[in-house]
Amino acid sequence: MAQLRGTMMQSFQWYTPNDGSFWNDWAGRMDELHRKGITALWLPPAYKGMAGTWDVGYGVYDLFDCGEFDQKGTLRTKYGTKEEYRQCIDAAHDADIQVYADVVLNHRMGADAQQWIDNVVAVNPHNRNQTQGNYHGRNLWTSFTFPGRGSTYSGMHWHWWHFDATKEYGNIFKLKDKQFETHVDHENVNYDFLMGCDLDFDHEQVRGEVHYWGKWYLDTFGMDGFRIDAVKHIRSFFFRHWLDDMRNHARKNLFAVGEYWSSDISRLRRYIDETEGRMHLFDVPLHANFHHASKAGDRYDMGSILNNSLVREKPWLAVTIVENHDTQPLQSLESPVEPWFKPLAYAIILLRDEGYPCIFAADYDGAHYHDKGYDISMASHRWMIDLFLDARGRCTFGQRRDYFDHRHTIGWTFAGDAEHKSMAVVMTNSGDDTKWMETGRPHTTYRDITGHIDDSVQTNEWGWAPFRTRGGKVSVWIEE
Repeated sequence: MAQLRGTMMQSFQWYTPNDGSFWNDWAGRMDELHRKGITALWLPPAYKGMAGTWDVGYGVYDLFDCGEFDQKGTLRTKYGTKEEYRQCIDAAHDADIQVYADVVLNHRMGADAQQWIDNVVAVNPHNRNQTQGNYHGRNLWTSFTFPGRGSTYSGMHWHWWHFDATKEYGNIFKLKDKQFETHVDHENVNYDFLMGCDLDFDHEQVRGEVHYWGKWYLDTFGMDGFRIDAVKHIRSFFFRHWLDDMRNHARKNLFAVGEYWSSDISRLRRYIDETEGRMHLFDVPLHANFHHASKAGDRYDMGSILNNSLVREKPWLAVTIVENHDTQPLQSLESPVEPWFKPLAYAIILLRDEGYPCIFAADYDGAHYHDKGYDISMASHRWMIDLFLDARGRCTFGQRRDYFDHRHTIGWTFAGDAEHKSMAVVMTNSGDDTKWMETGRPHTTYRDITGHIDDSVQTNEWGWAPFRTRGGKVSVWIEE
């Protein structure tokens, strides 16, 4: 479960080096992360992908090979070996940090052999319920026998009848006697198929193996929860049963957050209803607001920054993000938040008492990479994020008062309580500005911990004060 004022960190980005040092490097950071206020770590997919050491983990080949077997030209994964993965998890637990596994259940990629299938048919990529051309026989890459692992941990090998579709030669082929699932996203009419060999969750053996694997994974690594990939492509009611089974097996209320990538809040609401609130969702609409606000500058109405977001409608199920591995430059969902706006965005997710914030490692550590002919640098915002983490643990308590009543300058305050100091946060996407806000603390002096404003400010006899910030900045005023 998400902890009170807990903060998750996504430990990886798309261009994390594939030198096999990842698990060891992060194992050495756990004590520091705990001191900074990180309470949970989202680790990347730990199992063997079709591209071997180059695979980020989403081109999943073998869920049971976490860097243990010689498959796809390598024993280790991009991140290291199975034993190093286990040691990384143990180091996190020793530092009192929860660990969330990245779970990719939608597809398999990198088959070991082709199989002849009597009847396949291409489907319209923009209307998956519409076939194109005639049914015909074809050899397709649908056989997974895991020659490096054999039957260790599981004797099940995957064949065409375990899938409902695959993509080859630029076409999506629906397999013999198969139908796409219902209760999936309605994009392309039916968005069951995403990539690779798409698992057929109508098949009893498929469901059984996915349940078995989840329990094996929990028993082997002792995870505290899951980040579940591509949930909008898997029928929603499957996860009602799978998560109940995993939680019963672990005998604890494992945390779960699903990646339902849509900025349409109505689709997120529908999915939450269909899964009966069993998992959190990433607040994609809020990320979209951050992206647009950072691009528009002072043309954006800051008073609307939380509009149509999950954290506003269902804060207890919202995981709030600024960016992630898919939205960073050059990736499939590219929608970066401009560097000037990231401190404002992180203040919104870290310095409020609603939602479960997730910090992106590339925003914390910075990143530099080359791809597709471009040279990309992502700035580190560690200094500011560390300030926010400290303030989050000390000052986001007591009554909150919101002041989202201006196109450019917004803010909020926390009154604090007997154990926590009061705080005022003010930000603007325009020029230097001041906002009168009430903290509930009369005759109290505040200083801006960001250093943007040098002078202190004192509240009047009613607890109000003019809190300032610089143009395009956020200031965090904490009671002395």
